[in-house]
Amino acid sequence: MTLSVRHTDIAHVGFPSAACSMGNSTSRLYSALAKTLSSSAVSQHQDCLEQPNSAQLEPIDPKDLLEECQLVLQKRPPRFQRSFVDLKKNTASNHRPIRVMQWNILAQALGEGKDNFVQCPMEALKWEERKCLILEEILAYKPDILCLQEVDHYFDTFEPLLSRLGYQCTFFPKPWSPCLDVEQNNGPDGCALFFLKERFELINSANIRLTAMKLKTNQVAIAQTLKCSETGRLFCIAVTHLKARTGWERFRSAQGCDLLQNLKSITQGAKIPLIICGDFNAEPTEEVYREFSNSSLNLNSAYKLLSPDGQSEPPYTTWKIRPSGECRHTLDYIWYSQHALNVNSALGLLTEEQIGPNRLPSFNYPSDHLSLVCDFSFNQDPDRLL
Repeated sequence: MTLSVRHTDIAHVGFPSAACSMGNSTSRLYSALAKTLSSSAVSQHQDCLEQPNSAQLEPIDPKDLLEECQLVLQKRPPRFQRSFVDLKKNTASNHRPIRVMQWNILAQALGEGKDNFVQCPMEALKWEERKCLILEEILAYKPDILCLQEVDHYFDTFEPLLSRLGYQCTFFPKPWSPCLDVEQNNGPDGCALFFLKERFELINSANIRLTAMKLKTNQVAIAQTLKCSETGRLFCIAVTHLKARTGWERFRSAQGCDLLQNLKSITQGAKIPLIICGDFNAEPTEEVYREFSNSSLNLNSAYKLLSPDGQSEPPYTTWKIRPSGECRHTLDYIWYSQHALNVNSALGLLTEEQIGPNRLPSFNYPSDHLSLVCDFSFNQDPDRLL
């Protein structure tokens, strides 16, 4: 198989140009930088929560990194092709869209040690290749803001690489990550938020440990207020991952209420536009979904706009097979302030035919959750619509 089979168009403006191209040294750069840390190196979990200093590392040209990923992946089938759906409603914008990507990437320790995807060969979950599939997906869509859940290779892979692509990086691990129960784990998983420093300035950042029934829980969120360099406008971006599994609906509802209360304070009651990305582990029929839909923050779910009437969520955002059977659910969302922001376009989902009978993850796709990507623009007169 030639590399052209895995070719990805990276002409879309998104990443800042690197200060220097790495040229033929890409292989040495990538293999030296992104080797998985030994389990002994990350067994001291408190030590690994210290933010490493990547500021002195040379920038990476995204083309070079993409080529390196494609070299690693050349024996795998090509990545799935997905198209953006234009959702503009004749609204003019005087600035470049802000591309936001939401993705539960599947923690490596959980994929290999706990999740038991009965139709997925263990070979497909090898980290040395799976991380390249994850990076290839990110490089394909070039988000200005990237929101990830189940990140357990932050310090040895995502922070070093994405910081060198021009992102400012933040990570907040779960206090009692289930990854720590897996032998030879790489530390706790958590939420991670990345934004391009070329496009945004960080004004405020909050790491939120969610509460339920006044008790602190194992679920977290990151909320950051950013200033758009092009427009001078402020907005808040948040990422979260709520409690999983059937039977925890009231718990998720309480966590959602706590997150909304925090965000009301941060956005001064919706005066600052808001985008919330997350794996909510909740179908649209759940109470936590209704809380977000009916919030005084005036939120809408961006992916509803892909439906014919603009009122229905996608049929699935995760699709897997476990010993208990097939699991096909809509759990992942990008919420936004509908009075202040427009959704210009959204990335279409994978079809059932693309996903295939063995479902996700697979040799083609690295996670059991689909990535969601939207392009946003600011409304010109947001207060009028509040």
